[in-house]
Amino acid sequence: MGHHHVSAGSNFVGGRQPLVLEAYLATCIGLALVDDTAGVGGLAHFLLPEPTSLAGSFQPEKYASSGLPLFLKALCDAGARREHLKATIAGGALIGPLAEIDLSLNIGGRTAETAETILRREGIPITHAETGGLFSCCIRLDMQTWACRIEPSDFSKTESHRPATIPSLKDIDQAMERLQPVPQVALKIMRLIEEEEQYDIRVLTAEIRKDQVISARTLQLANSVMFAHRCRIESLDQALMYMGVNLLMKFVIAAAIDGFFAQSASGYSLCKGGIYHHAVGTAVIAERLAQLTSAAAPSLAYTAGLLHDIGKVALDQYMSVAYPLFYRRLFENPELDFTQAEREVFGVDHTEVGHRLAVKWILPDSLAEAIRHHHVPERVEQHGNLAHIVFLANFLMSCFRAGLEVEKLDAGLLASRLAAIGLAVDQFPQLVDMIPVNVFEAAPAAAIAG
Repeated sequence: MGHHHVSAGSNFVGGRQPLVLEAYLATCIGLALVDDTAGVGGLAHFLLPEPTSLAGSFQPEKYASSGLPLFLKALCDAGARREHLKATIAGGALIGPLAEIDLSLNIGGRTAETAETILRREGIPITHAETGGLFSCCIRLDMQTWACRIEPSDFSKTESHRPATIPSLKDIDQAMERLQPVPQVALKIMRLIEEEEQYDIRVLTAEIRKDQVISARTLQLANSVMFAHRCRIESLDQALMYMGVNLLMKFVIAAAIDGFFAQSASGYSLCKGGIYHHAVGTAVIAERLAQLTSAAAPSLAYTAGLLHDIGKVALDQYMSVAYPLFYRRLFENPELDFTQAEREVFGVDHTEVGHRLAVKWILPDSLAEAIRHHHVPERVEQHGNLAHIVFLANFLMSCFRAGLEVEKLDAGLLASRLAAIGLAVDQFPQLVDMIPVNVFEAAPAAAIAG
């Protein structure tokens, strides 16, 4: 039985086959439609009720208002009949402790209402609906039997019968020591980005060449989705010519961090490579926010987003066995903050561990502070704008790309955190709309290039 992830802003339609469609949902809405008489069904994943502005990255499949009619047409073109279709709908959660801003925005609720209105208009019955609530979920459609299930997105990880191994602080220190540090070439580029210094491009590429692994991985990324149909890039000089220095530097840092996150197992991740995919998505969104607000240098925001969860890499091996205990702590108490739950289980949280790693590796102060305070950016003294950008990028990624890693963020201070970088609450849906859809897909290289 194969599995296919239906990413946000997309749908999948097909006939009876040994395949399970799945969509991880937080604020987004997932909709399964099945005509078991014709043997046709599919799954759609919507981000927003409707387009918010002309500035958005318009793709009709992202919105319930335009995506659902397209989904219905695709089903009918595949042989389904509208009068035989039955629907299952899920998602639209209010992630984290309920706050006034959740009620005023209610993006997930309005997306669900839009979908339900269209289904009623088309005479399609909803046989099962689980929308709202406070936690993320996963909707799965078996294309062989047409059975559709909705369950907590991390349900399978709560069933471990292994005894939880709670680490001591000494164990965590040892785990940090075992991690390979960020390569020197990546550190040099990070410092150049922070200091916004002028630098000789030839010197930069010479530095990159000193690390053969990073050079090879950078060229691999350069020959990824964005450039696959243009030409083969065979050298760093050629990559520089085609991409420019800013994109080349992003690829080098991404190549370095890719290797760093490869050391992580499967504790925090809800899918293979979940922490890394979440980091890349957060980085791209942070860069977009910096460009929009001019509150920080876009390249610096990108780097901070990429590194914000590095503390999870050290804690990951312990999370893999402590997860059932952690899950109970986190989700049985809706008021418990994510980092508080970590401290209850481990005695330390991932932001503290990440900050200690940043200091140990002599990362720039701005990055170290963003790592330490990306859950509570008000605590940053000198680089508050960067920390607020990373918080918001992380929040957007967690709300609209669930299923990568376990996370739970508090929306209670979202209004003031938006205001800190010059944004208003009513702009929030527009922020969602500006996110490139490939951030929500499973290809980090495409997101980086985008």
